[in-house]
Amino acid sequence: MSNTVSWRPKASDIPTEPGVYRWRDERGRVLYVGKAKNLRARLSNYFAPLPSLHERTRRMVLTARSVEWTTVGTDIEALQLEYTWIKEFDPPFNVKFRDDKSYPFMAITLADEAPRVMVTRNTRIKGAKYFGPFPKIWAVHDTIDMMIKVFPIRTCSDSSYKKAMETGKPCFPGQIGRCGGPCSGRVTIDEHRVIVDEFVRFMGSYDRRVIADRQKQMKLAAEEFRYEDAAKYRDQVGALEAVLEKSAVVLRDSVDLDLFAVAEDELAAAVQLFTVRGGRIRGARAWVIDKEIEISTGDIVEQALQDVYAAGAELPREIVVPTLPDDSEALEVWLSNLRTTGSTDGRVRGRVALHTPQRGDKANLMQTASNNAGQALMLYKTRRSADFATRSTALADIQEALGMGDAPLRMECYDVSHLQGTNIVASMVVFEDGLPRKDQYRRFSIPSSTDDTESIYQTLTRRLARLDDETAPVEEVGEQRKRFAYRPNLLIVDGGQPQVAAAQRAMDDLGVTGIQLCGIAKRLEEIWLPDDDFPVILPRNSDALFLIQRIRDEAHRFAITFQRQKRKRDISSQLAEIPGLGATRVSVLLKHFGSVARLKKATASDISEVKGIGPRLAASIVETLGTASQPATSETEPEDPDELQDPALPPSTRETG
Repeated sequence: MSNTVSWRPKASDIPTEPGVYRWRDERGRVLYVGKAKNLRARLSNYFAPLPSLHERTRRMVLTARSVEWTTVGTDIEALQLEYTWIKEFDPPFNVKFRDDKSYPFMAITLADEAPRVMVTRNTRIKGAKYFGPFPKIWAVHDTIDMMIKVFPIRTCSDSSYKKAMETGKPCFPGQIGRCGGPCSGRVTIDEHRVIVDEFVRFMGSYDRRVIADRQKQMKLAAEEFRYEDAAKYRDQVGALEAVLEKSAVVLRDSVDLDLFAVAEDELAAAVQLFTVRGGRIRGARAWVIDKEIEISTGDIVEQALQDVYAAGAELPREIVVPTLPDDSEALEVWLSNLRTTGSTDGRVRGRVALHTPQRGDKANLMQTASNNAGQALMLYKTRRSADFATRSTALADIQEALGMGDAPLRMECYDVSHLQGTNIVASMVVFEDGLPRKDQYRRFSIPSSTDDTESIYQTLTRRLARLDDETAPVEEVGEQRKRFAYRPNLLIVDGGQPQVAAAQRAMDDLGVTGIQLCGIAKRLEEIWLPDDDFPVILPRNSDALFLIQRIRDEAHRFAITFQRQKRKRDISSQLAEIPGLGATRVSVLLKHFGSVARLKKATASDISEVKGIGPRLAASIVETLGTASQPATSETEPEDPDELQDPALPPSTRETG
């Protein structure tokens, strides 16, 4: 393979102005659309030596046969043109956001003579005011039912409204008290418009002054012995309170913002949107994307903003994102222009501020949204690998890619975790028929190791030494030694060539054959085989790669959890035994010294300098930590450190060491 593509344009032919570029294949199909402040600088990155390119970017460049560009005057024009071309050409290598569902909205058709409130999934109704999205369609109906008790506006269809206005006979919803429009005969068109404006104002602000006003009217009606009116106002107050209770309060009442969070890995990303109005979460929405080429978090954020707000969604004054895009200033101007031109009440709107949260309530809300995005990403990958047909295809593809004689019906994956070389642990997770077998997960404590490759060697040596336990009689092996199940078809290690070589060395030393070995390198998701100079590249969106990535991520999670538990157990259990040393003082100690290692090296005089720690308590700490650092005797060592299992497993499957 040559070092670069043969058809690349001359650098001098590419302008240095801002613009938008399009990559095309041999049939002229647009593969990718991008923008740049400096076209020459951006495109030169694509024409770098092919081995240095990200695998997915390299695939796009090798598929393309030409690139063309259009210069524009400003960054904002480039942003607008890029979005237009992405929608027009639908390039396969650009990010495509997919809702996990089509979310319902509440819409008020303000452009109509008598505006109507309705439930819809169509966000392109001309002149409509939207509220939402709502997670479930029944949530929209419940909100409308409560709101029309307070603000009775039209709910009937356009055909029913037209017929009622022509005949003078109330529409059917109006006859049963479900429609408060002019078609019901209770209000005029002008009076109805006033009620609609109040409806929209409350839904847009959740202003509690509306409730306070109804309460005053209720008390006044009661004092004047108008009990039916007082009961009506009482029901309206209850309906408004119910609407407010259904929206979680997260920020101050005056805060209106949209918050975007992103959870991603090398293959996919999930975006979570929280819509906050009046300090309350008014709606939540999620997308999942497959990454076709290497793309930064800032680029994901930018394209999410384009997709949401160019489609007509309501723009708040403030948008909170996890990472600012490179051209955030141009994006702010574009969004501000959209907010002004998209105003439905004729008022001039202010600019849109785009920023990242640093601390406080907004940072906490970002963490919540990020957790939701992470769960959405995990659910997407789990669903993709859980389907029987999908799993069968993935296992067959892995078999073919790795040159295996049989499909890998049992796979074991290993990962190592440590904290700066201390508390070294390893994990083993098991997938059978493409699904996790958590009852067969295992965890390993590594007493000492020089690096990750040595840890992998020790872990595989201990595992493979017990490889044939299932073939031995019970009376010879004993129940304690029958903890590992049958031989795997495929061993996977988290890492590249060095880790695979260490695992192969363990297999060679024990004379183990007939088991396929591979490693997955995280940077480019490459699959490495023993003694191969080049990795196996699975198709970007293949189910096989998703399955291997999922088992690798599960091994990483399992190892990290054990390592954290062990670290916390070590220091907490040691210090908690010291009389007079509570959780607060332990926290102060660790904060003062910065790490457990430094605390263990400290003298009694060093420790006594910490606020709240006297000389006697400092001496007890030094004595306790000094004793704990001595090598454990055989009486305190676990019988079998290979068998430490996840404490989250059911008691019937958990085994002790």
